[in-house]
Amino acid sequence: MTTNTNLFHVGDQDFEAKVLKASTPVIVDFWAAWCGPCRNIAPVFERLSTEYAGKLGFAKMDIDEHGETAGSLGVQAIPTLMIFNDGKAIGRLVGPHPSRLKNEIDRVLAENNIPVA
Repeated sequence: MTTNTNLFHVGDQDFEAKVLKASTPVIVDFWAAWCGPCRNIAPVFERLSTEYAGKLGFAKMDIDEHGETAGSLGVQAIPTLMIFNDGKAIGRLVGPHPSRLKNEIDRVLAENNIPVA
């Protein structure tokens, strides 16, 4: 696996610092090791993290190890991807198909007037 500084793991303890207080928007992939669709989207998520470097942070949160945050955000199905900006959720993508992930990210960012170019 390549080292990618724009792809990082978060837990219940550092979610606020790494996601809610981040200087750029962050998309969080709520996943679990046993989830097949989560594994399918992982390589796309990783590739997009390189493409959006400096514009959108990419975080992964294992809900089996860190269920408190996922529960408080109402994550009921995985994969759920949520985009946060300025401390609040601005988009939620539940079970997105890997081929549509980039379009969904761009749509949420555009709707919130967040430049990606």
